[in-house]
Amino acid sequence: MTILALLSFSIWLYLLLFHGRFWQSDQLLNSNSVNSTLPDVVCVIPARDEAESIGRTVRSLLDQDYAGDLSIIVVDDNSTDGTAEAARAATRDKSEESRLRVIDGAPLEDGWVGKMWAVSQGVDAAGDATFILLTDADIAHAPDNVSRLMMKAEDGGYGLVSLMVKLRCRSFWERLLIPAFVYFFQKLYPFPRVNDPSGKLAAAAGGCMLVRAETLADAGGIAAIRDRVIDDCALAHLLKPHRPVWLGLTKDTVSLRAYDDLTQIWRMVTRTAYVQLNHSPLLLAGTIVGMLVLYLVPVAALLAGIVAENGTLVTLGGGTWLVMAWTFLPTLDLYRLNAGWALTLPVAGVLYALMTMDSARLHYLGRGGAWKGRTYP
Repeated sequence: MTILALLSFSIWLYLLLFHGRFWQSDQLLNSNSVNSTLPDVVCVIPARDEAESIGRTVRSLLDQDYAGDLSIIVVDDNSTDGTAEAARAATRDKSEESRLRVIDGAPLEDGWVGKMWAVSQGVDAAGDATFILLTDADIAHAPDNVSRLMMKAEDGGYGLVSLMVKLRCRSFWERLLIPAFVYFFQKLYPFPRVNDPSGKLAAAAGGCMLVRAETLADAGGIAAIRDRVIDDCALAHLLKPHRPVWLGLTKDTVSLRAYDDLTQIWRMVTRTAYVQLNHSPLLLAGTIVGMLVLYLVPVAALLAGIVAENGTLVTLGGGTWLVMAWTFLPTLDLYRLNAGWALTLPVAGVLYALMTMDSARLHYLGRGGAWKGRTYP
């Protein structure tokens, strides 16, 4: 136990000091001065059974304070709940109706995942747009979000500017697991390293991605990632060799999707966790062992040290837990949660390890990537 505790402490010390400052959560899309003229933007929203939220998403885009031309294309991906009608109902006058197009999606073609098939149709319909905003149907954009995305793209010459939108965090399970999800994503893809033009690491968050259309075309278009379930990071990897990419956080563009119970979060994670590991049993085993060493061992060492009156174990276990909690504080601050939630990170880590194992189980049962009635074995 002492050896395991020392190993866990050493890893956390490395993460704190040398892992790209991932835990600082400081890559924020700040306000910028806005030019009087900005390039045209077409917002593409792939939507499958999203009647509950699509109206608010469309409304937030129609209300953008954007100095350039901005239009919206909703690709209704064979919905059965009135998604198209809900999108159209968000407009208030003829002028807004002219800025919104709702396209009936074609049946899914072989070799494509559903979302990429819908996005491809939307990008084709965007024609010669200079920039394309790829956004989910459950995102409420802050009024100046498109302006800030564009200024970041223009100032840095980026081919992709992406935001991890602020996820809903109200229920107990959301408070326990959603900030941890954001924290783990930053640990997997340290944002400062993603944003380093000279580095190879690339990542994006699919809820909000402003793409330079010329760069997308040069990289082979959406067809180049047609079979990717984790499409956002795949898009970033596709584009970064052509132009730099930028990934950040936001406090005011938010997700409308609720995760009121553990089951809903569990389904979200199991859809992609084993895909992230390239369906490799070896990587799965290494990941589970690694997560247990990182998140379970410190707590176990502390408790064992208390029971055995072993000061070394108490110091190593307690110290590691405190370092872990300290790195979690900036993410909790982003979500305006009490610092006490930092002590629950080991619980979240163990639960995410279990979700990862279940993701592998579902894959081998032929139910991998399950989402909105579709699976991708």
